[in-house]
Amino acid sequence: MSKPLEGIRVLEVAAWTFVPAAGAILADLGADVIKVEPPAGDPQRGLKNMLNLEGQGPNPFNEIPNRGKRSITLDLKNPAGRDLLLEIAKKSDVFLTSYLPTIREKLQIDVEDIRAVNPKIIYVRGSGWGHHGPMRDTGGYDLAAAWATSGMAQHVMRDTDGPMPMPSAFFDLQGSNTIAGAIGMALFKRERTGEAPIVDVPLMNVGLWTMAPGIVSAPYVSESRAMVRTAPGNPITNWYETRDGRWIYLVMLQGDRFWPEVCRVLEREDLIEDPRFATAALRFENRSECVAELDAIFAERPLEEWLEKLQALTGVWAPAINYQEIHEHRQVDPNGYLPTVTGHDGVDFKLVAPAMHFDETPTAPQGPAPELGQDTETVLMDIGLDWDAISSFRDRGGLG
Repeated sequence: MSKPLEGIRVLEVAAWTFVPAAGAILADLGADVIKVEPPAGDPQRGLKNMLNLEGQGPNPFNEIPNRGKRSITLDLKNPAGRDLLLEIAKKSDVFLTSYLPTIREKLQIDVEDIRAVNPKIIYVRGSGWGHHGPMRDTGGYDLAAAWATSGMAQHVMRDTDGPMPMPSAFFDLQGSNTIAGAIGMALFKRERTGEAPIVDVPLMNVGLWTMAPGIVSAPYVSESRAMVRTAPGNPITNWYETRDGRWIYLVMLQGDRFWPEVCRVLEREDLIEDPRFATAALRFENRSECVAELDAIFAERPLEEWLEKLQALTGVWAPAINYQEIHEHRQVDPNGYLPTVTGHDGVDFKLVAPAMHFDETPTAPQGPAPELGQDTETVLMDIGLDWDAISSFRDRGGLG
């Protein structure tokens, strides 16, 4: 079965995760994604944090945003390297970049430069803060432009003594979905109208969209009314700790519908008609007492027992699981959420698939992240250069 983006060529001049991860999604969907790296490589290749310090297994910071691409090294500071980039751009559908405006201008790879050789190319810019405004030329990783600026950091520190750490690439990967979707829509528009739009996706906007309900209500709702676990609006849309220190989330948005069922499954039918909890309004009025009752009940059993007992619930619930347990979740294999990829060393590992399924088929990576510059000659031959021309560009320093 063909993939949705087969026949589409994407020229990516980007680094780190936010924008390259969008390129990875496009590659998973069948596009030929050519990753242009400086001679020293994307700095992401050398990134270390607590997830890969031990040096075992794949480097998630390289494999996740770069799988399935072709890598070419070009020195864009050298006129020969820029000339080669323009040659590839002539035969590409999408130009994808994370470079700041001043750098794009200095390297002469801005919109007008690329469209001078290909007027129909879709030009896509991922930025920290947006294309307009006083911070348009300010760098912005997702920790600053989205996590800290969207209200998320403040939200998660409400019940703690200070800021919580952001999960690695948390908003970068959400933003990459946005970029990939926007590119799909831009390709559709070009197909229908012949017009190739310029696409902008700012990380700050990604963060604001993610936190939209709280932001929209902020002018009208006091922050003191924000939900806390011990006083929720609905005690059965809340989370509870088990005897062995694990947590279970209940998501019963229709409180009156599910309250009797929850009480029966918890073997506390006396709470159904308890005058403090008999209706949603009463449970809200006495929400702290209701949570205290449920806290005591969940603390009676370990998670393993609750997992079996709660199967009788028709409402939505789930245990909070860790990264290791995700690999064993019963929904993962049937839906292809963690497909297997073979690395350059011949060792298999799993990557997370993008959340796009076509014709009931999961979208899986086409291969591991490329080694630095491994496809340079192949890409250049694909655009029509022969060995003599490639050697000439190499002699001029364009390939680094």
